[in-house]
Amino acid sequence: MADNAVSRKQRAHAIRALSMDAVQQAASGHPGAPMGMADIAEVLWNDYLKHNPGNPHWFNRDRFVLSNGHGSMLMYSLLHLSGYDLSIADIKQFRQLGSKTPGHPEYGYTPGVETTTGPLGQGLANAVGMAIAEKTLAAQFKHTTPPIIDHYTYVFAGDGCLMEGVSHEVCSLAGTLQLGKLIVFYDDNGISIDGEVDQWFTDNTDQRFEAYGWQVLVIDGHDPKGIAKAIEAAQQATAKPTLIRCKTIIGFGSPNKQGTAATHGSPLGKDEVAATREALAWPYPAFEIPAAIKQAWDAREKGFQAETAWKEQLVMFEEEHPLAAMELVRRLKHQLPSHFAATAAAYVAKCQATVENIASRKASQNCIEAYAALLPELIGGSADLTGSNLTNWSGSSPISEKADGNYIYYGVREFGMTAIASGMALHGGFIPYTATFLIFMEYARNAVRMAALMGQQSIFVYTHDSIGQGEDGPTHQPVEQLASLRSTPNMSVWRPCDSVETAVAWKAAIERNSGPTALVFSRQNLAHQARSPQQLAEIARGGYILQDCKGTPDIIIIATGSEVGICVEAVAGLQKEGKAVRLVSMPSVDVFEAQDAAYREQVLPAKVRKRLAVEAAGVDYWYKFVGLDGKIIGMRSFGESAPGPALMQHFGFTAENVITTAKSFG
Repeated sequence: MADNAVSRKQRAHAIRALSMDAVQQAASGHPGAPMGMADIAEVLWNDYLKHNPGNPHWFNRDRFVLSNGHGSMLMYSLLHLSGYDLSIADIKQFRQLGSKTPGHPEYGYTPGVETTTGPLGQGLANAVGMAIAEKTLAAQFKHTTPPIIDHYTYVFAGDGCLMEGVSHEVCSLAGTLQLGKLIVFYDDNGISIDGEVDQWFTDNTDQRFEAYGWQVLVIDGHDPKGIAKAIEAAQQATAKPTLIRCKTIIGFGSPNKQGTAATHGSPLGKDEVAATREALAWPYPAFEIPAAIKQAWDAREKGFQAETAWKEQLVMFEEEHPLAAMELVRRLKHQLPSHFAATAAAYVAKCQATVENIASRKASQNCIEAYAALLPELIGGSADLTGSNLTNWSGSSPISEKADGNYIYYGVREFGMTAIASGMALHGGFIPYTATFLIFMEYARNAVRMAALMGQQSIFVYTHDSIGQGEDGPTHQPVEQLASLRSTPNMSVWRPCDSVETAVAWKAAIERNSGPTALVFSRQNLAHQARSPQQLAEIARGGYILQDCKGTPDIIIIATGSEVGICVEAVAGLQKEGKAVRLVSMPSVDVFEAQDAAYREQVLPAKVRKRLAVEAAGVDYWYKFVGLDGKIIGMRSFGESAPGPALMQHFGFTAENVITTAKSFG
């Protein structure tokens, strides 16, 4: 054990043994990748990775992302061996209900897991976001040498990650942005679930990444000296991200299955596990790691010293630059400035006092102008639609031009943009907002879902929210997207009807740090709505009575966004005819549903069965509010190509049709 080569081999074999044992006991999992990448992981984690198992949240740690998340036992083995709060008992519970070792790494379940991975390529995309955050935050707080923010982002990725289209989006942008502290280890083992990849993946990966502007290194993934040399070369390439293509053998050590798809997604089997123990000269029982090997892996003392040194640097920073240090600490703690809530409330009141008929996308830009000046942590961007989404403001500064900027031109990369934003949120120090047309949320759908699953604060600005998009036609006109977003757990969705509701929606999105918020805005101008002080306050409750009648209403009309203005006209007409009609504006269904039962009953009394929902989107979602006795004016087909006003008329989004439909209740 004293010999360094033996020590390295034994440390790597500890990963292999834990991985195959846990998968075997669970009768489920992927032993091949952990066994094949064990040598790379051993060198990186023991000699280069800056981390503290005693404090997984130490801010200046290196970030490690296992993008090929099916190999989760590699991550769990590393965390256990290096000293994180992950016991052998936890390892034995691999893939079991309520365990700290779920089938794929999940953020928040396991100490040391930086992001939830599983959908291939997204971990890599999150890592690009982390690297952007590190570089930008370091530039914004460049008061000291070395900078107070100074760490690497390391990624393990497999063939599947590089085949997924999102990898092309984010790796191209990473090269353009010269993310020199992003280092990706590509597990080039030639095997995926269906077998040898040379039948379906013959890209020249080296040339591909060189074309992106990356440094590419090729090594034997089982040679510790070559691995170390490559890591050092990667660290020296400060203006280029690095891809280290590692030739490995999947299931390394399994005498009958290594190098085959049989090790990819299935347990080795009892007999093969025994044969592998013999081939690796690993005589220890299942889940047993000898004390000497555990000691060789233990990173707690080294990690404590690294964090202590950084804290001393932070103290010096606070002494020399107290205001900047105070601002940095506030941002790292995810705290908004103490004056934000009051200032934002004053802005909402100002919007109400200003009678302005504008598109909600323009109202959104006005909100960014008002709020971003208060929040240096806001970092925005658009997928090549800045001029249409209106996501820039007078203080926008592209990071492609200034390292300490606050705006990202993502290009046409909706999926990559959304996953990158999650990476920035996970890194900390920023509140990211991204933008595209609502219909193109479909390109980013899985990254949107992952943001909600991880509970990350990311603000999605979606403009051109309906058939009001007009002449671009049904390819650009969203129908089912609002229902999809609203049905996503932990997703908050706002579709405001005017500049006032827009200001409230933006305030809510900034203050909500437990998950993402989708802000859905119109291209067409929307009428300003008059409100009492009580109504103004109730916007923040997601749904409120905008127009009312005397006593209990006979009919309740519920509307959102651009359709609220139509319904205001309709209610006025119905009330002139003596109808007892109430109009409820519901900019955020999920926020309304979170209110107490008494408030919900006050707005939507259960005994009023005649209910009409009006929204230029798919109808099915609204049955939960109108019931079987209710009616819905909405979209039951895709749109058409024509001017927006003509389409609204054609599909029945008019005051006249609302009146007619309301009267049809009898």
